[in-house]
Amino acid sequence: MITSLQNETIKEIVKLKQKKYRDEKKMFLIEGFHLIEEARKKHSILQIITTLSDDFEEETLHVSQNVMNKLAFTRSPQPIMAICRQNNHSLIVEDGQRYLLLDRVQDPGNVGTMMRTALAFGYDQMIMSEDCVDLYNDKVIRATQGALFQMNVCVMNLKDAIVFLKHQGVDVYGTCLRDASSIETYQVKDKMAFVMGNEGQGVCDEILELCQHRLYIPIQTVESLNVGIASAITMYHFQK
Repeated sequence: MITSLQNETIKEIVKLKQKKYRDEKKMFLIEGFHLIEEARKKHSILQIITTLSDDFEEETLHVSQNVMNKLAFTRSPQPIMAICRQNNHSLIVEDGQRYLLLDRVQDPGNVGTMMRTALAFGYDQMIMSEDCVDLYNDKVIRATQGALFQMNVCVMNLKDAIVFLKHQGVDVYGTCLRDASSIETYQVKDKMAFVMGNEGQGVCDEILELCQHRLYIPIQTVESLNVGIASAITMYHFQK
């Protein structure tokens, strides 16, 4: 059992709390039994970290509560964490029918909600712009509730993604309030992609210019909807 915070192995694991090192090592941390079970299903776990005396099927590092408190993201951590391998997030699903694109979405809770919703409605892939919140941010991971290990996610330049999708025969819809048509005026098509924008600024003009269509959700009283809610309505409306 490792009890020292100065242990070199622990110091290396702590570095994974920083995006720079996560990207360099192609690894990330998860915390809690539920996320570990979801990661295990996809064989994503490299090492278990635990204060329990149990033996696990994966390589296991036993640590003291003091060390666990240092490694964990929450104030009252569960007695188990894991180091997981990152997936390859650079390839677009070529034969998909439904895509959700995120333009500079910054709130971890929104990204988690959108990922879970896309998974629930059978979307083939979620494509995030490179300036969205980090996919492996601990708050994003918790918000996905395990969907991170099931949903196909691609992180890339959104302009390149849209051009590629259009060449694949996918109709791309930008969500906005200006020069847009109601969601109710569009018919369900075989291949569709929906671009959801930044919480404060929406979809940027450069991205909107690449979209074949623009849509909005008719609402009353309030000026706009939370992007997570708007994406859920859109994805439900245009299910396969």
